[in-house]
Amino acid sequence: MTTTGRGTDYRALLAAGVTIVLWASAFVVIRDAGEHISAGALALGRLATGALALGAFLLMSRQGLPPRAAWRGIAVSGVTWFGVYMVALNAGEQHIDAGTAALVINLGPILMALLGGWLLEEGFPPRLMVGLACGFAGAVLVGFGSSGEGSANLLGVLLCVLAAAGSAIGVVAQKPALRHASALQVTTFGNAIGAVVCLPFAGTLAGEVASAPAGTVLEVVYLGLFPTALAFSTWAYALSRTTAGKMGATTYLVPVLVVLISWLVLDEIPAALSFAGGALCLAGVWVSRRRTREPAEEG
Repeated sequence: MTTTGRGTDYRALLAAGVTIVLWASAFVVIRDAGEHISAGALALGRLATGALALGAFLLMSRQGLPPRAAWRGIAVSGVTWFGVYMVALNAGEQHIDAGTAALVINLGPILMALLGGWLLEEGFPPRLMVGLACGFAGAVLVGFGSSGEGSANLLGVLLCVLAAAGSAIGVVAQKPALRHASALQVTTFGNAIGAVVCLPFAGTLAGEVASAPAGTVLEVVYLGLFPTALAFSTWAYALSRTTAGKMGATTYLVPVLVVLISWLVLDEIPAALSFAGGALCLAGVWVSRRRTREPAEEG
């Protein structure tokens, strides 16, 4: 995280932690809700709920519209991350096994670091690159350790590649927008744009919600309030205080938490590979976030 003269920015660290935990919980909830609500409808329901919550907070905070300079980044992140990513991920997981999903989706943090280093001129610190490689390897092991007998198909792979690219482009676009607007403004209007992108699924959502169990409807509300409205806001706050590459590296903790939550909630016992992969993920995040000591001044 960003550091000050006194050390680590713990508020940003806490914000990133909230985001990772809530995003991990989303994978478990999506798995269950997806049995009754299709990919596009689920994305729209989640985004519409998030838009209502974020809009209410924005009105209460009296922050108003973002400055003109922020709108380009907000629009790009709204379309690619809030819109394309959510639909593509929901759809991809209907066609692809967990191991391959971990391999493909976790291209996202690598793309974030590469795009951030190029477009945002964040550079390519060796420690970050090593951490990303280690985290990616760990995520793959977690994925293969938690996968069953299912096999992937080309459509599922392509959808997950699209989701990974959408998230990476969205994060890199969001970073400069945060120089001009608050985390709440960027998240609120990005979410709203994503909901507009998903409006073609409105008819499907209405029909599926009407026939879905009450528990599934509550899951959609949960996804909108917590993994979307809250988690994307805390993500934007943390991103405004560090680089896109480092924030991307922290997302390698998500598959580790998904395995743990599935173990507790769904009684899915992790395999040995998942534990080994989790250790690699933790090591990768630690390496990527570790500060490089500055040489002592000669006196």
